[in-house]
Amino acid sequence: MGGAGSVMRLGVAALPRDRSFRCLPAWDERWEAPPPAGAMLGGGARAAKPSFVSYISPEEIHIKEPIEKEVNPRLLPGELLLCEASTVYKYIQEDGSNRGTYGKLVCTNFKISFLDDDSASDDNEPQFKNKIVGENDITLQCVDQIYGVYDEKKKLLTGQLRKYPEKLIIYCKDLRVFNFCLRYTKEEEVKRIVSGIVHHSQTPKLLKRLFLFSYASAAPNNTDGKNQTVMFETLEDWRDELERTKGNVKYKAVTTNEGYRVSEKLPLYFVVPICISEESILKYEGRGIPIWCWSCHNGAALLKMSAFPKEQDDSTSQTQKAFLDGIYKTISKPPYELLKMDDLSSSLPSLQDIQTAYTRFKQLFLIDNSTDFWATDVKWFSLLESTNWLEIIRRVLKKAIEVAECLEIQHTNVLLIEESATDLCCVISSLVQVMMDSYSRTKSGFQSLIQKEWVIGGHGFLDRCNHLHKSEKEEAPVFLLLLNCVWQLVQQYPPAFEFTETYLTVLSDSLYVPIFSTFFFNSQHQRDTNKSGESLKTQGGPFRFLTVWDWSVQFDPKAQAFLNNPLYAEKPKPDKSQRKTARFKHQRQLSLPLTQAKPSTKRGFFREETDHLIKNILGKRIGKFINSSDEPPNNLREFYDSWHSKPVDYHGLLLPRIDGPEIKVWAQRYLRWIPEAQLHGGGTIATAAKILDLMEEVQSLQVKMDEEHSQAVSGDVHSVPMLRNSARLSSLFPFALLQRQSVKPALPTSTWKDLEDEDDLVKRDDEFVDLSGDML
Repeated sequence: MGGAGSVMRLGVAALPRDRSFRCLPAWDERWEAPPPAGAMLGGGARAAKPSFVSYISPEEIHIKEPIEKEVNPRLLPGELLLCEASTVYKYIQEDGSNRGTYGKLVCTNFKISFLDDDSASDDNEPQFKNKIVGENDITLQCVDQIYGVYDEKKKLLTGQLRKYPEKLIIYCKDLRVFNFCLRYTKEEEVKRIVSGIVHHSQTPKLLKRLFLFSYASAAPNNTDGKNQTVMFETLEDWRDELERTKGNVKYKAVTTNEGYRVSEKLPLYFVVPICISEESILKYEGRGIPIWCWSCHNGAALLKMSAFPKEQDDSTSQTQKAFLDGIYKTISKPPYELLKMDDLSSSLPSLQDIQTAYTRFKQLFLIDNSTDFWATDVKWFSLLESTNWLEIIRRVLKKAIEVAECLEIQHTNVLLIEESATDLCCVISSLVQVMMDSYSRTKSGFQSLIQKEWVIGGHGFLDRCNHLHKSEKEEAPVFLLLLNCVWQLVQQYPPAFEFTETYLTVLSDSLYVPIFSTFFFNSQHQRDTNKSGESLKTQGGPFRFLTVWDWSVQFDPKAQAFLNNPLYAEKPKPDKSQRKTARFKHQRQLSLPLTQAKPSTKRGFFREETDHLIKNILGKRIGKFINSSDEPPNNLREFYDSWHSKPVDYHGLLLPRIDGPEIKVWAQRYLRWIPEAQLHGGGTIATAAKILDLMEEVQSLQVKMDEEHSQAVSGDVHSVPMLRNSARLSSLFPFALLQRQSVKPALPTSTWKDLEDEDDLVKRDDEFVDLSGDML
């Protein structure tokens, strides 16, 4: 019915054939919201055309009249109401019709919110409720584009408006789509609310105009303090990480950048080879210096370096070449391993390519109505492939595998090179650590990794997410690219991760919640310099920004349970009696076939590739260094195939499957707001519900056993999310709401005339449809 693409998106081969399955004609798209009693047309809108013929009885039409009691928005500390409009009709497109409800549309300095009579009630609340952003709330930073509808034509709304629309369509960065009808709203209210929403969500603004500062100055500092994430804001944090990875023999944490006297782009503290002098770091503001990311169990290290600008005169280039020569001669001696370099600007897609691919990709999921969904369903695969987004994910994962092979098998240091070392370097270094370090697959370890490589590492969240709407040229979904890659690993090896895909989805949503400082600065320097200000609670002291890692701010304990993987294969604690044995090595590495490894020549940290590196740093690209090494080109494939031929060690090295259809669409994030893509009572949630029921039963039995033995029940037992009536849940739970009515599948309008009576449909056998002719 929906073509081959629907099988992939919905995960089903056919619609259920059941007598309870009733197909009703969808409403015509032109049929507008019925006016409330006594309402006058507002905003210069025309009356709805009376030419519609309905096939649905009046009893089946569910329209909520305007609310009589006053419903006010729930405001956070520091949040101010800016404008509002009453008698706004919000479409509810659960079945592709124009059904909806009347309510009030408000805009604050934090969010856009729609309030109806359900907003004042706590009944039927979903189990997974965000305490900051509600179901009908859109933070100003989450607004992607706003369209107005004039005489059935859509127009992008920006800047000053001369004419105000009769409909308002808001596309969100989390892929929600909100449709509001303003036909029956007072004209003055239409002007205020539309102008206010466009101005506060689309026009450029100053950094300190973000709600982040308003909230920090007014909110009490009452976090629970149970955050175990390492923030990497102190010298001790870096030294502890060096000790954890056994990298403190060859590398050191330096304080050279205290006061940001080296560079405002570098963090206060970072790690370099132990023989690098302070003068060398100061010379060119940290450029040309290998900065440590992580050390493998065999001593090989992952490093990154920011390149010198490519366009420079000859004298400057010669000076920089001499500087690099001096650096490499200083460290070109044992105990450092050999080095391989990778210029990520030449071996991976550019930021512009990534932005273009994601822009095309997200259009597949910004669905206005069921008609649009089914129109794209027939050519789903070709549209998906044309975006190139999945191919970019595959290339990034392949690059991470290449780096892991160098570290794990060749015992070779890898130096990642990028102009600023704060974009693709962050992606690859984070992926490699997730693949090779089981600590990074725990929740606290993954959060510490994001802090180290992204937040403190200087990724420009403010520019890449375009939070201030200043320049679309700088915008690129680099962090989302990482989360998409990590999701591939999570869905391929679920027991290896302490967190769930729901955790990753919530983390991606938190990019646009401006009460946390984590994703709203370009560097540690920018955050520190903007931290001082007029604070209502601290009387002129510095702002106390919240961190996103305190999940209690957004979710209560029951909701937080959905972020934890109940099937996580926790790493067993080492036996104290065996502490003096050889240090742990990845079991995966020990089980690989022995390959002829290069003997350690002890020729130094950079060996003969120094000259190549100098050329590259000075802007002369020389290709992919790893692929141009002395190793046979099929070494990577041999490593990949050998690993996948062995049983998986969930606490050792993990390699993603990247061949063909193994790279998949992150369904929970991209399809969660599309009702037609949901399986009610099916999907992975059906399996999870059974597992959680068993876990609940086991816990209750454990409690009974403890009571019988007069033992106190342990206080740190993880709470298990309660999934009652799993048949009523959607496959995209917990983001899809509970099913509150019978399922009425939306079908293409052209198919209604082909349908026969219900009894005949039930009795008919499935027909084979030959689509081979359409694919030529």
